[in-house]
Amino acid sequence: MSDLSHIQALVIDLDGVVWRGQTALPGAIEFFEMLTKRKLPYVLATNNAATSPEQVNRRLDLMGIAASPEDVLTSGLASAEFLRQELPPRASIYAIGEDPLINALVKAGFSLAQDANDARAVVVGLDRQVSWEQLAEAALAIQAGALFLGTNPDVTFPVERGLVPGNGALLAALETATGVKPMIIGKPEPHLYLQAIAHLQTGPKHSLAVGDRLETDILGGQRAGMMTALILTGVTQREELLTSPIQPDFVFDDLHQLRHTLLGDSLE
Repeated sequence: MSDLSHIQALVIDLDGVVWRGQTALPGAIEFFEMLTKRKLPYVLATNNAATSPEQVNRRLDLMGIAASPEDVLTSGLASAEFLRQELPPRASIYAIGEDPLINALVKAGFSLAQDANDARAVVVGLDRQVSWEQLAEAALAIQAGALFLGTNPDVTFPVERGLVPGNGALLAALETATGVKPMIIGKPEPHLYLQAIAHLQTGPKHSLAVGDRLETDILGGQRAGMMTALILTGVTQREELLTSPIQPDFVFDDLHQLRHTLLGDSLE
């Protein structure tokens, strides 16, 4: 395996890499201690638009991992920043999503529309209280020409009893109703990663995308022109690499192994 001496910053996925549920995954605490000691900058990038940087930070703190809300980039925050570049200040946006997404849009300076009238954009993130009326207003705005943006395309997310509809399911309903395909900000599209790289002020080739899913984390990093590292503590298992067209630059069993490789240690 090649060394990672040229890497100047990391963009790190959370679920399946840093934690599983409320538990830190093997090597996570030591990994972040190493990043701090080496002054190696990083961004924690998540497709979850229903969480805030502060919530992520509190969860990490309970696990014994020291981070800062400024180190966290959610697909909701990335969506708000993308729209800030595309629309004029105070533009009217019709949003479906939970408080973290709504707060991100407000902090970005947008006006929140209560219905389809005059909405310049429709932004859809996971909303576990969504109603038919909200979907109807969103569809009407999209049909009237509003920009259609999805924070992330995840069609399901896991709960204790199994898989339940995710944001991708909401986007699919609106796409079916309107015939308009949404622009996606989260992985596997490159926007989330590109914003993280801009925040880190590093070039893509000197930035490492770290994730546990080939089809989202690794593909998204590749589309952003980054080096990629697959961690085998989450969704993707080693045998899938034999047949997948998506191939990471590096594969590690866990963050413990990645830490040693970044340090230049031999594990043999």
